[in-house]
Amino acid sequence: VYIWFGALKLLDASPANPLAADLLQRTLPFITFSQFIIFLGIFEILIGLFFLMPRAQKISLIMVIPHILVTTGPLLLLPAVSWSGFMIPTLEGQYIIKNVLILALASVIYVENKKLI
Repeated sequence: VYIWFGALKLLDASPANPLAADLLQRTLPFITFSQFIIFLGIFEILIGLFFLMPRAQKISLIMVIPHILVTTGPLLLLPAVSWSGFMIPTLEGQYIIKNVLILALASVIYVENKKLI
């Protein structure tokens, strides 16, 4: 999923690009969207690639933390985009909330890797 979604960002084909642009404008307006989306796309692809390499999974787990913080930001910073009512996410909000699932999955991978060591 990380490789796929990262590639979509690099190809300017991600349906999340407008959401990323809104968030960027609100948080880091001094960075151009084209610079940010290329960085984010490459960052996501690297996370995905590192998850596929057992010896690099720890790196991917570390990279997931800032990624999740950034990608869940719209839940608080762009409430009109993320929520249609109290605890009723919009389609964009659901897209963002799935990142919580990714964080849970990353945590399980981390714990399982600790057991193997």
